[in-house]
Amino acid sequence: MERIIAQGELISRTIQRMAAQIAESFAGRPWVLVGIQARGYAFARLIQEALQELLHQPVPLGGLDVTFYRDDIGRSARLKVPHPSRLPFSVEGAAIWLIDDVLWTGRTVRAALEALRDLGRPACVRLAVLVDRRGHRELPIAPDCVGYTIDTTPNEKVLVRLDQKPPVILVQYG
Repeated sequence: MERIIAQGELISRTIQRMAAQIAESFAGRPWVLVGIQARGYAFARLIQEALQELLHQPVPLGGLDVTFYRDDIGRSARLKVPHPSRLPFSVEGAAIWLIDDVLWTGRTVRAALEALRDLGRPACVRLAVLVDRRGHRELPIAPDCVGYTIDTTPNEKVLVRLDQKPPVILVQYG
């Protein structure tokens, strides 16, 4: 069974709204976007496009792989496949918007923060997520910009499919 959270034009409007919120934070400071590989990077590309259209200027985007920073590596039967990090800018002193598709326990964001720390010391890091699964946080991590906040149970799965036509966000039961 599935429950659709959003699809098509509603998702496009949400991305535009989030881009406008992120643009407000630029306020004369150079910011960069860092998408968490792989699905967070795909979402970050859409945010980047919306920001560039809104601001009429290039917005730097990088992709960060956190595979070897995860605390569950080796604990799962499912093999984690690393994706190469692509950061065409220095993290040192950068103001970073960290972007992911779904925030659940906070462990992926923690891994991303550790990976960024190994690359340098950012001036600040903000978090934007398309979906916040409320009520399951294991770490004190909260997003600064959210598309959708939804209540789920631990046995449900949130699927974000931005590459299909129309794009869709849904919850799968069981």
